[in-house]
Amino acid sequence: MNARFLWLVGLALTSNINVFGQSKRGPLEGVWQAAEVTRSGPAGAMTSQPGPNLTIFAAKHYSRIDVHTQKPRPALSNPATATAEELREVWGPLVAEAGTYELTETLLTLRPIVSKNPAAMEPHTSIVYSFKLENNTLILTAQQDQNGPVANPFKVKLVRIE
Repeated sequence: MNARFLWLVGLALTSNINVFGQSKRGPLEGVWQAAEVTRSGPAGAMTSQPGPNLTIFAAKHYSRIDVHTQKPRPALSNPATATAEELREVWGPLVAEAGTYELTETLLTLRPIVSKNPAAMEPHTSIVYSFKLENNTLILTAQQDQNGPVANPFKVKLVRIE
């Protein structure tokens, strides 16, 4: 009986499952922040400090929220009476989505389940990035979105914060 117990403990310690039943973390699992965004094409420019953002990868799911402006967004005193322009200024730069993801050797495919942008939630929609992971730095380069191949791919450098 002792030998069997020791064998099971040894198996748990040397496999992808630890003694508490949690599986080994995937390479992207954790919390990330974008540190730099590089755009290509006619409007190409580098943003060294993107707006506030957070991306979380779990075992099979992700969640991300970004503010695509570096200027502070105004607080709405009363959303019910705000003008269309005021609402666009506050909510327009906000990107929010969550869903599932798949990882191959070279591609990260995101499949939104919920998104601020309803077009991203259409059936069979995916967002595809090529990726490069080095230690706690992840470089994503846009390849395809819900509209097809990205004409002017942008590159996002993320840093793992947890």
